[in-house]
Amino acid sequence: MGIAIEPGKTIATPADPNLQLWPELWVSLASLLRSYTAAHGLNRKQQATIELGDEAIIVRAGDRWLNLIRHQAEIIWTREDGTRGLMRFTIEGRLQTHVGHEEKEDAEEEMDMQAEAWARELMR
Repeated sequence: MGIAIEPGKTIATPADPNLQLWPELWVSLASLLRSYTAAHGLNRKQQATIELGDEAIIVRAGDRWLNLIRHQAEIIWTREDGTRGLMRFTIEGRLQTHVGHEEKEDAEEEMDMQAEAWARELMR
């Protein structure tokens, strides 16, 4: 399947047009985490380290850490205390949170709000 650019020539397109969007949002989330952990660390002697990969973001601040694993739009997060959760990017660039928990199923929030909350917890 593809898009015709001129007679006899096509450009291949992915089956899911959003496949290119998820990596962009992923990099944006890592950037937000980097910015917010830096801001929360200004008055402390501690800084966070952010490791970004195609499918993983790891944030470390002292004994605290956050591990994010991405598969397309879905993100599984894990904290140092073993708590875990599932989130999902939306095409609007937000995060659906509490995915799978009936009381707050698919609550949406801006990516920067979630990144700031994680940074605050990690840098306290």
